[in-house]
Amino acid sequence: MASFTESEYWLGRLVFQHGLAVIYLIAFVAAARQFRALIGARGMLPVPRFVRRVPFRRAPSLFQLHYSDRYFAAVAWSGAVLSAAIVAGVLNLVPLWGAMLMWLVLWVLYLSIVNVGQAWYAFGWESLLLEAGFLAIFLGNDRVAPPVLVLWLLRWLLFRVEFGAGLIKLRGDSCWRDLTCLYYHHETQPMPGPLSWFFHRLPRPLHRVEVAANHCAQLVVPWGLFAPQPVASVAASAIIVTQLWLVLSGNFAWLNWVTIMLATTVIDGSSAAAVLPVPDPPALSAAPPWFAGLVIACTVAVAILSYWPVRNLISRQQRMNASFNPLHLVNTYGAFGNIGRTREEVVFEGTDDAEITERTHWREYEFKGKPGDPHRMPRQFAPYHLRLDWLMWFAAISPAYARSWLLAFVERLLRNDPATLRLLRRCPFPDAPPTYVRARIYLYRFATRAERQHERTWWHRTLVGDYLPPMTLAQ
Repeated sequence: MASFTESEYWLGRLVFQHGLAVIYLIAFVAAARQFRALIGARGMLPVPRFVRRVPFRRAPSLFQLHYSDRYFAAVAWSGAVLSAAIVAGVLNLVPLWGAMLMWLVLWVLYLSIVNVGQAWYAFGWESLLLEAGFLAIFLGNDRVAPPVLVLWLLRWLLFRVEFGAGLIKLRGDSCWRDLTCLYYHHETQPMPGPLSWFFHRLPRPLHRVEVAANHCAQLVVPWGLFAPQPVASVAASAIIVTQLWLVLSGNFAWLNWVTIMLATTVIDGSSAAAVLPVPDPPALSAAPPWFAGLVIACTVAVAILSYWPVRNLISRQQRMNASFNPLHLVNTYGAFGNIGRTREEVVFEGTDDAEITERTHWREYEFKGKPGDPHRMPRQFAPYHLRLDWLMWFAAISPAYARSWLLAFVERLLRNDPATLRLLRRCPFPDAPPTYVRARIYLYRFATRAERQHERTWWHRTLVGDYLPPMTLAQ
């Protein structure tokens, strides 16, 4: 079975597996720290209510069999511990079947969370992490050389991520075609980072160059992944560079990092050694027959399931991010088919006044990641995912996006719910809950260079109007 494996990709596999395990670790820790307010038994979208109306076949999950907050925490922290063990190198200390079992358990645990996560987990990078994690099951460990078929499946996944994102842009907003989208995107993206202001203030001709380079990176370069070496390694390196550029320009959870990890599996040892000091490879053996059989079965399954994403890619009604099965295998990907020209933010305020008058003093809640205080510099949180902050971006676009959880969020503010307040940066009512909570919508724009210099602000905001009227708990 020697021709079934390729030892030249041992280093790419090593980097991919450790990097993916780090991302799993972050994802499980984020789930453990945020779930009580979001989907806990008393959360805004509680899991028990969800599993009562959605059958197992539509959302397979361990939580379909049993749910309690303690059990969810045990699942999430178990996933974090197992991920940390892989990061520490345990994967290469166990037999091949043990390594496969470790990845399988990680995949099942995280699938169980995603499938009951509802709106809070409706992001393309959840499916991407699950699909990459599923393929990692069949990649082996240091007991065997990397299977060629799985390496090609990883390239196919990387191709779909990049090419799907490129197509959705060309088919979507006209600003992608006239190269002007980055006049707006750094300012209007869901969660700007600490360098986003500087990216936004780059000269406009450079923004047009950025868009053109993005089209090349997503529509032309991915085809090179299927070329012979060293062309494939060059293509993968170009993808890594462009993804690092995106990491610097904003907060996109682990989307960019999983993409980077996928690209590392394309780079062979010879290409890596040409630019980096590469250690000697471990002694790798050929694939045992039982392992080869499982890899072939996985490959056949992916080939069959690829019909749906391929059909989506060639469709004029291309969907941006979609899973075609409840296991989140062989999905379609894409991002930012439409770009907002302006940025609106929902700002929540509370008061402890007994009655609302013209003299009522309203105090503002502060979120960890989304824009709020104009003087506060945007923070870097990715690859950690602030789920509430991200959904607030959608809520500002349209209240319809928040219909299922917004009033529940306000109710928890009115109760000073500890789990909910832990999702915020600052609650202006630390000792007793407010009497009323309201929400207003503001138009935000990045401060000009002069405003940055003289006013020390990162944002300038203008009140648009009310988003939610003052609300109080029923007496």
